[in-house]
Amino acid sequence: MEANTRGTGRLPAAFLTPGSSSFMDFLSDHQPELLPGKRTLPPVQGVIEAPHGTTIVAVTFPGGVVLAGDRRATMGNVIAQRDIEKVFPADEHSAVGIAGTAGLAVEMVKLFQLELEHFEKVEGAQLSLEGKANRLSTMIRSNLGMAMQGLAVVPLFAGYDLDREKGRIFSYDVTGGRSEEHNFAATGSGSVFARGAMKKLFRDDLTEEEATTLVVQALYDAADDDSATGGPDVARRIYPIITVITDDGFRRLTEQEASELSRAVLQRRLEEPDGPRAALL
Repeated sequence: MEANTRGTGRLPAAFLTPGSSSFMDFLSDHQPELLPGKRTLPPVQGVIEAPHGTTIVAVTFPGGVVLAGDRRATMGNVIAQRDIEKVFPADEHSAVGIAGTAGLAVEMVKLFQLELEHFEKVEGAQLSLEGKANRLSTMIRSNLGMAMQGLAVVPLFAGYDLDREKGRIFSYDVTGGRSEEHNFAATGSGSVFARGAMKKLFRDDLTEEEATTLVVQALYDAADDDSATGGPDVARRIYPIITVITDDGFRRLTEQEASELSRAVLQRRLEEPDGPRAALL
């Protein structure tokens, strides 16, 4: 919705009407066609072919949480994009990793970012991490119609809970069902393999550096068995997106840091491809 002030110099009445602190509620009342779930799709036969993104992993450590994703998007048996962005900051202390239909997922993340920013401006305070997870659940549920046509969005949400002083992870299904995951989580087509790797490598006393290495190990294992997951691509200099969220806020590792982590994991795999220590941190 545009606030066109060129004619009268005043904001439209919709912007001055008291309402809830939810930006989604605002759009629902005044311009519902802008919401992804309110759009009418033409009838289709079979599944719509669109780029899909996988795989997203998250792991907690004392003091925060790490959220990471590979860079590949596929469309059927074709690699649609090799360097797609799948992990985004939601606000200062939370982030979203997207799996599913890439275009809709990115749009949903942008709307979610705006939802949290709108709440903070209206209420003068940040929404709790639990509240953020619930808002994202509502947005996913509103996309159920498209999910039934094969355009599903299944994100992974992680953040630092300022009240509980720890990192937390939330996973979702296509109906908007929300579950809190403990220690680690994964979503996307390579999630089964990534989860297996994290299950063996996770410890309660991981350092931040060990946690970031762990997610790279998990993504490497997922790429080894899942064709839709892209592993570290040294030739093209494409590495996983790795983010860390602590009390200090959201931080994305630089390309140099991601490169060093990925090369260290690859080097160990080259030295001991089948040895008993191949999966150790």
